[in-house]
Amino acid sequence: MGLWDVLLFNIAAVLGPRWIAAAAHNGTSSISLWLLAALLFFVPTAFIVVELSTRFPKEGGLYVWSKEAFGEFHGFVSGWTYWIYTFFYFPGLLMASAAMGAYVGGSGAGYLTQSRTFLMAGSFAFLFVAVFMNIVGLNVGKWLQNAGGVGSYIPLVMLAGMGAYLWHAHGSATHFTLANMRPTWNWDTVNFWPQIAFAFTGIELCAAMSEEVREPRKTFPRAIFGSGFLIAVGYLAGTFAVLSIMKSEGVDPKSGMFQAIAVGSTILRIGFFGIVAAFLNLFGNAGGIGTTVAGISRIPFVVGIDRYLPSAFGKIHPKWRTPWVAILVQAGISGAILLAIQVSESVNGAYQILVDAGTILNFIPFLYMYAAIIKLAYRPDRIGNANAVLIPGGKLGVWLMGSLGFAVVLGGIALSLIPPAESAHKWLFETKLIGGTLGGILIGLTLYYRGARAKARESAAMSPSAN
Repeated sequence: MGLWDVLLFNIAAVLGPRWIAAAAHNGTSSISLWLLAALLFFVPTAFIVVELSTRFPKEGGLYVWSKEAFGEFHGFVSGWTYWIYTFFYFPGLLMASAAMGAYVGGSGAGYLTQSRTFLMAGSFAFLFVAVFMNIVGLNVGKWLQNAGGVGSYIPLVMLAGMGAYLWHAHGSATHFTLANMRPTWNWDTVNFWPQIAFAFTGIELCAAMSEEVREPRKTFPRAIFGSGFLIAVGYLAGTFAVLSIMKSEGVDPKSGMFQAIAVGSTILRIGFFGIVAAFLNLFGNAGGIGTTVAGISRIPFVVGIDRYLPSAFGKIHPKWRTPWVAILVQAGISGAILLAIQVSESVNGAYQILVDAGTILNFIPFLYMYAAIIKLAYRPDRIGNANAVLIPGGKLGVWLMGSLGFAVVLGGIALSLIPPAESAHKWLFETKLIGGTLGGILIGLTLYYRGARAKARESAAMSPSAN
């Protein structure tokens, strides 16, 4: 993967139209939340990922960095939670992707965004395509990621242009002021803040495939900072555009971006415009799913090689040289959770549980990453590493970046546990959310101690005293 491959990979992995929809649904205060998340979370994360990915250009990313800093147990916890968050992240992304795909049929097909049958069928179709192309390998799969980056950004540019024109010609549907763009600290905003921060995650994904990137020292900084700027601008412009076309209370939190394009297309009598944007977004969503499959499947592959997971996870396909077992397990469990989470929940309620559970599990390895950058800053090999691109400001800069990210993520985990105000069954919501996250972590710890005992027995059998 070269510079443009990694840049487009990052855009496909991070930039999510569903987060623009959720931000617009939250209202004008999302504008300031985007700015705060970019400054306090995204910028520190970008600097940290650049340093760690150039200091330790190995397969595994977050797992490797945590292991280097805190040892094998904490490396495993970091890698495990980073992997199993996809069990919840994938179903949420798949549901949102299917909902956005409904607008390929034009504004008249918008009712399908609330059809459980349509959402399930579309979700599994997206999952199949992404899994197949990534098993075939990055030589093929990277084109899905590249198409995903382009397919995510072009509809966003189309939306921004339409929003600007309608604002100029007909006025904005939403009145923007400095006062109403400031955060409004109510229950909805409190629950929504972690989603805003989570929307900026994914920039670290490509580091999990460092050995498959050409010249990481040059490629990673350029691709990460370049894509970071485009992503931040995209989120802000997209939210402004949706709210200029629609009132926040009418925005679907899954597919609101394409809902707004459909509304604007109807006003301007250019229905094909919305259909083209939705069609392009099919590639964007498939690419977003594909980037996550490609990057995170490397974690259980590396952990499997370290033999804390069953040895099958360390196998690669004999023809395509990809971790096919890890990819299939990842997809299979995600599909099962997608079906199970629908029980006794509305479409939007099920989607919210998936988002919150994915956020909590994903943020745990980020806590390790922010702590790791501080601890690893005191290793003597940091300064002498000619291939490393270091955080500016020496150890003070490291402490500032690491502390900012750690505080935002820790707060995000706590706030994700608060059910949204619109949740009708808050105790059931909490039971599913906490039970799902804790259950996933306990399964991982069981596998770790199983693997550790097996390694200990092998070491004892190979020691001279055993002979």
